[in-house]
Amino acid sequence: MSVGHKAVTGLPVEGPVISCETPQDECGVRDVLDRLGDKWSVYVVVELAGGLLRFKELQRRIHGGISQRMLTLTVRRLERDGLVRRTVHPTIPPQVEYELTEMGHSLTHLIKSLADWSIAHRPAIAAAREAYDEAQGVPGGPR
Repeated sequence: MSVGHKAVTGLPVEGPVISCETPQDECGVRDVLDRLGDKWSVYVVVELAGGLLRFKELQRRIHGGISQRMLTLTVRRLERDGLVRRTVHPTIPPQVEYELTEMGHSLTHLIKSLADWSIAHRPAIAAAREAYDEAQGVPGGPR
């Protein structure tokens, strides 16, 4: 995030938000953004913010129809990153439950802020897209 961007947003201007030794280093930010920027991770975090869920309950709550395989991969990645805790109960069949860790819960306020921002700016974004598409001569624009 540039100093100019911080001035526009009202944040104090003290220097860059991210300061890395080299552009390739990225201070680990790329790794975290890749995880949270995938198609399903935010949905999983949002659903688990309400509390402990069994696998099938979690799958049903995620809008958009996540497959069993993709949900398994997503929760494993989130577990590996320390955001989700997986508990297996020794029943037949095994009962598996997922919940956010303390670190996972600390992420929810950021997701809510992003959601609030997107709702507040949805009309402006739609207008900007329409103006851009019109200026580019794209009828109806991409969907």
